[in-house]
Amino acid sequence: MMSRSYTNLFELASGEAPLPSSGFSRTGKKLSRVATVPGVLSELDDEGFSSDAPSSVSQEHMIIVGNQLPLRVYKGPDGSWNFSWDEDSLLLQLKDGIKEDVEVTYVGCLREEIDPKDQDEVAQYLLENFKCVPAFIPPELFSKFYHGFCKQHLWALFHYMLPLSPDLGGRFDRSLWQAYVSVNKIFADKVMEVISPDDDFVWVHDYHLMVLPTFLRKRFNRVKLGFFLHSPFPSSEIYRTLPVRDELLRALLNSDLIGFHTFDYARHFLSCCSRMLGLSYQSKRGYIGLEYYGRTVSIKILPVGIHLKQLRNVLDLPETESKVAELRDQFQGRTVLLGVDDMDIFKGISLKLLAFETLLTQHPEKRGKVVLVQIANPARGRGRDVLEVQSEIQTTRERINGRFGRPNYKPVILIDNPLQFYERIAYYVISECCLVTAVRDGMNLIPYEYVICRQGNNKLDEILGANPSNPKKSMLVVSEFIGCSPSLSGAIRVNPWNIDAVAEAMDSALVFAEAEKQMRHEKHYRYVSTHDVAYWARSFWQDLERSCRDHVRRRCWGIGFGLGFRVVALDPNFRKLSIEHIVSAYKRTKKRAILLDYDGTMTLQSSISTGPSSEVIGMLNSLCRDPKNVVFIVSGKDRITLTEWFSSCEKLGVAAEHGYFLRENKDAEWETCVAVPDFYWKQIAEPVMQLYTETTDGSTIETKECGLVWNYQYADPDFGSCQAKELLDHLESVLANEPVTVKSGQNIVEVKPQGVNKGLVADRLLTTMKQRGMLSDFVLCIGDDRSDEDMFEAITRAIAAPTLSPVAEVFACTVGRKPSKAKYFLEDTTEILRMLQGLAAASELQSLNNVTKGFQKVVIE
Repeated sequence: MMSRSYTNLFELASGEAPLPSSGFSRTGKKLSRVATVPGVLSELDDEGFSSDAPSSVSQEHMIIVGNQLPLRVYKGPDGSWNFSWDEDSLLLQLKDGIKEDVEVTYVGCLREEIDPKDQDEVAQYLLENFKCVPAFIPPELFSKFYHGFCKQHLWALFHYMLPLSPDLGGRFDRSLWQAYVSVNKIFADKVMEVISPDDDFVWVHDYHLMVLPTFLRKRFNRVKLGFFLHSPFPSSEIYRTLPVRDELLRALLNSDLIGFHTFDYARHFLSCCSRMLGLSYQSKRGYIGLEYYGRTVSIKILPVGIHLKQLRNVLDLPETESKVAELRDQFQGRTVLLGVDDMDIFKGISLKLLAFETLLTQHPEKRGKVVLVQIANPARGRGRDVLEVQSEIQTTRERINGRFGRPNYKPVILIDNPLQFYERIAYYVISECCLVTAVRDGMNLIPYEYVICRQGNNKLDEILGANPSNPKKSMLVVSEFIGCSPSLSGAIRVNPWNIDAVAEAMDSALVFAEAEKQMRHEKHYRYVSTHDVAYWARSFWQDLERSCRDHVRRRCWGIGFGLGFRVVALDPNFRKLSIEHIVSAYKRTKKRAILLDYDGTMTLQSSISTGPSSEVIGMLNSLCRDPKNVVFIVSGKDRITLTEWFSSCEKLGVAAEHGYFLRENKDAEWETCVAVPDFYWKQIAEPVMQLYTETTDGSTIETKECGLVWNYQYADPDFGSCQAKELLDHLESVLANEPVTVKSGQNIVEVKPQGVNKGLVADRLLTTMKQRGMLSDFVLCIGDDRSDEDMFEAITRAIAAPTLSPVAEVFACTVGRKPSKAKYFLEDTTEILRMLQGLAAASELQSLNNVTKGFQKVVIE
């Protein structure tokens, strides 16, 4: 474990920290470097690590993991490496929002390739001096990971580009996916070197590391883990085309908190979880959460902000002032529209130029007076698509300048060489309007930077000849497809594909009254200045702490293999039912009550054959033949179906329609547990359900004697869920004064008489047995869904009541590891049947022993 002495990460930001070629400090413990030889690591090949490692560290510690470390790397003339903080890195800037007493360690790659023989020493130096842990990825593997899977597949798909042909994104390449998994595993190894799992928080950033949560959760079941996606998340129709869609979703769900810039991105993610994994989300007190194997995965929606202090420091630089003065003179008498974009296919630069061309065509009076300055940052990706974008932009610019240009006037000024930050800031200051018209973008902080720069300072006002006391003004034209659009309510929002509409928006931005421009600027400035990167980081940190608060009191099990691994987190008192233990209790007890749900317990709900098998019938008959047993099937099915299914079980008790109907054995008459004088309310509820059935393809109405069920199992998950909420509200409204209960369940909305639930059957059975002198000393209750929780609650109450023997053995058991009022669980239907078979065998053996003893007595007599 590394030393935890606090280091202020900004102390070294003022200059470079030289790294000599030899003579590194050895004051700290040297960490072994994980071997990262070229090749593919299997996603199933993972070492076993204890998830309950003891920790003696009390100081809070956060490990921030990103694709690249927030460092600048320089190689000196003598071959030595020099490092300094990259103040433009978001990972470094977000530390402003983390509490001062929290130590921060960074894990990521370096921008430069380090010779393998220097990697150990560089790693030790960066750890001791910068609290950075570099992940050294072999060049070939990194190329497949970053330029291959990340850029070619994920980045393209997340920006809505489908690989419809080899030229568009390229076909899915399994070797690139394996490289992605391998690099994520190397990152996990690096986190392992510095983590104290019970105390530390881990914050993973962006789509490069989407499977990292699985590797960390597998090694430390209780790791406190947050993930933030800085790119868009596509709609389910786009995302579902990805061959490894389930693996990525399940990996993200191994986080405790998942962050998105906008509600749209979060909504798409939740829709994917619903459609592909069958998970539904709930909103409680403003927090959105997904229940995933007993864990609540929280969803965070908050756009990132800018680093105000850094931006204002650059505005105060003499270089910025000189550049502003230079640009003021260069564009004297002209109005500047500004675009700042990366050189890639999603930024819509060509569409912006076409819109500007349309503006000059439709408004001749603006020729010679309006200039579009387009700053094109170097492309982050590579390939033919980037070259095509560059060629199209150049061609369009030349055509516009050739058509509308004149001596000393070029309508479009394209700056495609790298600019210093202060130079870009200067363009912000002198521009009347900023145009951000990407066709798809994750967040895009350019409009935020522009607003702060337009606020300026007194010195810049003096240079521009503005009165410092006058209100500032700015205008924004932003695409509705970028993440910052929802938070900029004063901007002119456009569809970047609609060239005429964008041209009209440019004109509006220029002709708005001064007061209007000032009002819009003030609104934006108020938001941007209060929602900076520190606010964003602080809010995420607080939500991560809240999401991880109950880790210590949960019992955790890891299940699944490879990227299908997940952790089940349950109450400490919830444990697996030991078959040997229950059989032993069964043998030594004399008066037994057994209550069994049917669907999902005795048979799979998804099974085509819904009736009981001959094995189940035989097992039930064995249990019923034992005179010490009273056995009941408690189901939501109607009594006609249950009568037909269990006609060969003479002594089996059956409760139908969640306990409304009940009979003690085949020869007994059906009784009702609740007196319902009339079902006239069905005439009100059924037409309402019929309306929703007609408008929801795949939904059906199941009519029972005591109730009605609207089932949308085979409808579209999102639409069905939306319709179910509407139906629930509608039914509650029209049945408000009726003696019924309206409830929603797994893909259903049900109306039934008040007071009808499976708990009534448990109460009645135990009470009846006591009245007949059979005070139960053994109770077994098994179920799988929400309706069975009423039975579990009833027998739990009975433990403290006189309806059970003081020494009764009580076993409330649910199917699967999940939150439940039951104390025990068994994994699936197969284990349930195996356990019941063990009880039946014990009864048969006891019966055989009794027969043998009787025969021996007869012989002796």
